[in-house]
Amino acid sequence: MIKTLLVTPPLTQLNTPYPATAYLKGFLREQNIDAHQIDLGLELVLKIFSADGLTQIFDQAEEVIQETSDNVQRIFMLQDDYLETIEPVIQFLQNKDNTLAHSICQDDFLPRASRFNNVDNVEWTFGSMGINDKARYLSTLYLEDLGDFIIETITEDFGFSRYAERIAMSATSFTPIEEAIEGEPHLLDQWLIEIFEEKLQLFDPEFVAFTVPFPGNLYGALKCGQYIKNNYPNIKVAMGGGYPNTELRTLRDPRVFNYVDFITLDDGEGPLFNLLKFIKGEKNEVQLQRTFKLSDVGEVKYIDQKVQDVITHAEVGTPDYSDLPLDQYLSVIDVANPMHRLWNDGRWNKLTVAHGCYWKKCTFCDISLDYIGRYDPAPAALIVDRIEMIIKETGQTGFHFVDEAAPPLALRDIAIELIRRGTKITWWGNIRFEKTFTPDLCKLLAASGCVAVSGGIEVASDRLLKLMKKGVTIKQAAQVTKAFSDANIMVHAYLMYGFPTQNTQETIDSLEVVRQMFAQKCLHSGFWHQFAMTAHAPVGLNPEEYKVEKEEFEFEGFAWNDLPHKDPTGAKHDRFSKGLKTSIFNFMHGLELDLPVQNWFDFSVSSTTLAPDLIEEALTETIKADIELPKYSLLWLGKSPMVEIDEDEGWGELIFINKKEDMVIETSDVLAEFIAQQIEEFSIYQEGEFSSIQKVGDTFEEETGFDREELFESDAWKQLREKGLLLIRL
Repeated sequence: MIKTLLVTPPLTQLNTPYPATAYLKGFLREQNIDAHQIDLGLELVLKIFSADGLTQIFDQAEEVIQETSDNVQRIFMLQDDYLETIEPVIQFLQNKDNTLAHSICQDDFLPRASRFNNVDNVEWTFGSMGINDKARYLSTLYLEDLGDFIIETITEDFGFSRYAERIAMSATSFTPIEEAIEGEPHLLDQWLIEIFEEKLQLFDPEFVAFTVPFPGNLYGALKCGQYIKNNYPNIKVAMGGGYPNTELRTLRDPRVFNYVDFITLDDGEGPLFNLLKFIKGEKNEVQLQRTFKLSDVGEVKYIDQKVQDVITHAEVGTPDYSDLPLDQYLSVIDVANPMHRLWNDGRWNKLTVAHGCYWKKCTFCDISLDYIGRYDPAPAALIVDRIEMIIKETGQTGFHFVDEAAPPLALRDIAIELIRRGTKITWWGNIRFEKTFTPDLCKLLAASGCVAVSGGIEVASDRLLKLMKKGVTIKQAAQVTKAFSDANIMVHAYLMYGFPTQNTQETIDSLEVVRQMFAQKCLHSGFWHQFAMTAHAPVGLNPEEYKVEKEEFEFEGFAWNDLPHKDPTGAKHDRFSKGLKTSIFNFMHGLELDLPVQNWFDFSVSSTTLAPDLIEEALTETIKADIELPKYSLLWLGKSPMVEIDEDEGWGELIFINKKEDMVIETSDVLAEFIAQQIEEFSIYQEGEFSSIQKVGDTFEEETGFDREELFESDAWKQLREKGLLLIRL
């Protein structure tokens, strides 16, 4: 078969591999096709942040140092200190020398530049015991100082999670991208190509496939493609990923094919498999799937053989992380946002619970595209099989479920399967704050290893949520986020401003909702972003329905996704940006939660029209009484009790031995005996069907002659419910 190399170009996250190549390699393994993968972003970063790399950077910077800022000149003067510390710091961030944390936290170990100007509150943030976290934070600032130095002296295109991103952003024309690629390579470009050449020599591929998830990956992919075309013309080159999927669906400019041979759309498994067959001569061109290529006359041609079956989520295989140096990724910390810290700190295995979005109605989302619009789940047992395979391969038990919105019932089944098997993982993912997530379901997810969830509260206005077709209300979002929070699961909210027709008062009221949700401990983290109208979302497809006007712009044949627009009926949204972001930074740190929301803006706005106890009132509503939930089943997360019965005295005692603390329930002999007999039927570890609340009530009445209320309203039952007897809709 064709020797294949799967490549992630620079740059994505530093702490964990971007999963696309692992997904594709896992699929190819299922097809008995051998492939290798590399993360050029990690390799480049490790080259930059080495004693040899920094030496060359400082040597080259000497030519322009007089023209740079005072901050960069300070770093240059401290270059010996950077050269002495860079490799120990990288070792520490790779978790290879954790004892160095004590030295890093000393004031005289790391050289410091402008990124350290705001570390006065670091002791308050980490306390006296958070030495390791504090050291990671300081080390991150240290690397960011060096990043600033590189931007001023080597190339403005450097960034820790992007590489020449500005070139690809909203690039309707390919011309600036072509000019950058064909221009004189800077030092980082030279290193990128040197590293890439080493990998080409090592793996000797006949086919190279680049994943380009973000605009910041495009330049690196095409720069490497240029090198292949100039030096290895027999190697075929393909490009796919999130950026082509959203930006290049209307591609017309043939110049990009000077650097690649094929560009694929949507899921890569099918197109990649067909391309390999095509290159080998086992398929004709017309049998390609979702693929752009040049025609014989030099025009861009899109080929999609519709007859072929879509590869289901159950058939894509288990992600394969072999080849990737998992012990060399860097755990950095951004303490400004707890969810960003979770994202950046530690090595997370990426896994998808279900393909696409089960809701797929939100009007701001690209629901017309395959990666969202085609919902395709896989059985829980198969997902947990994949989890166990990945743990065995990587030695890591942290998982990030990367779904657009993980289905609650699928998460329920996965949680049960994990607990039953005794598979211990730590996981987090993106969800919708919908009513299916009851307090008991949240407790079940926590018991399976869930530590965080993120989801969209968006505009926090019921009128606009309805216009968005979000499918949730403010009250519902408050109840669900509080249920997660009460289960000790961190909650991050995606927040939006500037949705079509949103007025100033609605923006102020949205901030008030968010303030109250932080005050009521519904939220731990959040991030505001301004609405962007995209070509593949309902708002972009039908702007007149949302009272917005598309602005004219010239499409020059390359990228097309973000649509400039006017909102004649809405507020001037840009001016709210600073106040919204400053307020939420404070809220995340528990600060200024009593400050009137209009005070966050440096211009005059009205006060909120919402009641100050809006969220508190929403949280007073609780789940219906147990006996009113006939469709719910009982799950007991604990062990079976020891039982003592004294029928003569009419009392009984249930003794539960637990990891954290023992529980003793004293009750009547009838209740003690019934609970002891039934609890095996509730156990999450039993193989049969779980007992419904209705069935348990019926059985109690039949066997004891008492009304079911005697069981469900007893103190014994209430204690069980508090300590792990869950009501779950199955």
